[in-house]
Amino acid sequence: MAFPFVFEDLGLIDYQQAFQIQETLFNEKIRFKIEQKNNQDSSFKSTHHLLFCEHFPVFTLGKSGLEKNLLVSEKDLNTRKISLFRTNRGGDITFHGPGQLVGYPIFDLDEMKIGIRQYIDNIEETVILSLLDYGIKGERINGASGVWIKNADNSFAKKICSLGVRVSRGITMHGFALNINTNLNYFKYINPCGFSASQMTSVSAEKNSEQNMDEFKMNVLKNLKKVFHLQS
Repeated sequence: MAFPFVFEDLGLIDYQQAFQIQETLFNEKIRFKIEQKNNQDSSFKSTHHLLFCEHFPVFTLGKSGLEKNLLVSEKDLNTRKISLFRTNRGGDITFHGPGQLVGYPIFDLDEMKIGIRQYIDNIEETVILSLLDYGIKGERINGASGVWIKNADNSFAKKICSLGVRVSRGITMHGFALNINTNLNYFKYINPCGFSASQMTSVSAEKNSEQNMDEFKMNVLKNLKKVFHLQS
């Protein structure tokens, strides 16, 4: 079964502005779902949404995040022109910035007949397939969400994609952040997701060359449609 969806690339956008866009879509889908249930009519299907974007430099702190994982003062952040946003997703602190592909799926998991664990697995699988298309082997770590790269000695050392989601009434928001041409120096100012900054990497760092963002976005979109059975 294919699920209709609307895709929009927001380009380089302020985090708070993107948050408001996805929250509006999120709330509309919840309202639609409640009305559908009250009317006891399951014949109408809501449209799934997918937003891609890049952000101006910002650290986002999840609802269970620890302030101590921000390693500089907010005054220092102002000096370095980095925003700080306390948000309502799961997970700890992470960085978003230019050169990083951020994906915000606003999906109805009940309609897709998958749970939260399968949803996260599907996002990870999308990223793993997309990296493989570029000759990079991304993998999962038990007990840690996201996608990781192994060292030559087969140990896990670097994280290339972070995940943080919110789910209410089966509707998702927030999503994934895949480092493509990301300036990894920004991670020195935090313990990203509770890990050290030295454990972060990007596609350009692994390939030792700048990547075409538009091409990579379309590659991720192709794999996401395949994994989630989406149809535009």
